[in-house]
Amino acid sequence: MNINATLILQAIVFAILVWFTMRYIWPPLAKALDERAQKIADGLAAADRAKSELATANKRVEEQLVATREETTKRIADADKRALAIVEDAKRRAVEEAAKIVADAKAEADQQVVRAREALREQVAVLAVKGAEQILRREVNAGVHAELLARLKTEL
Repeated sequence: MNINATLILQAIVFAILVWFTMRYIWPPLAKALDERAQKIADGLAAADRAKSELATANKRVEEQLVATREETTKRIADADKRALAIVEDAKRRAVEEAAKIVADAKAEADQQVVRAREALREQVAVLAVKGAEQILRREVNAGVHAELLARLKTEL
């Protein structure tokens, strides 16, 4: 191999090209690559943070759903208990009212029976007085008395 001036000149041009590239082209290119790598790393870190925040938010939502379900179940149970208590109270009041109405009706019926008996006694007394009056007006005769007593029986 023959080393001549062309090879040396090409080596010098190559060295100048390498120096020029390393001095003026390589730093902005490396800077751009570093910035791009940093943006990608920041994006990945943000994605990880968002993922963890999403998981935390999902966990909080699930906890709130569980709490809401429990509260809803409790409120429904309380409402059922209140409804049952209201129904029982209404039943109790209805039974008391019915007993009061029955007692009032019995008392009224007893009073009507007493009034009817009193009216009947009055009528019997009036009829007895009429019968005695008729007996006393006529003379004492067994046949007449029997006839009057028969009429008195039919009137009663």
